[in-house]
Amino acid sequence: MKRIKPVFRKALFWDVDVYTIDYEKHARFVIDRVLSRGNLNDWWQLCRFYGLDTIEEEALQIRYMDKLTLNFCHTLFNTPKEKFRCYNTEPSIQKLWDY
Repeated sequence: MKRIKPVFRKALFWDVDVYTIDYEKHARFVIDRVLSRGNLNDWWQLCRFYGLDTIEEEALQIRYMDKLTLNFCHTLFNTPKEKFRCYNTEPSIQKLWDY
């Protein structure tokens, strides 16, 4: 059964050609982008296409999430923060530049 491609705002994927995104192959990239920068309509499109189970699986493997997105996923999926890869991975830049 072929799923209908989601329709996201083009502003979410400003750095790639939206018409060439393989939603199956690049699921983590798409989920990460919608979780961190999407609006409510983008979220519903994401849920319709992937389902909450797939979103949770991929969210657990994302290397970086801001605190708001991490707390949203932690609450939504009822998963301890320690299970998220981004929670246990040290950032590559330890200290921001001092201007």
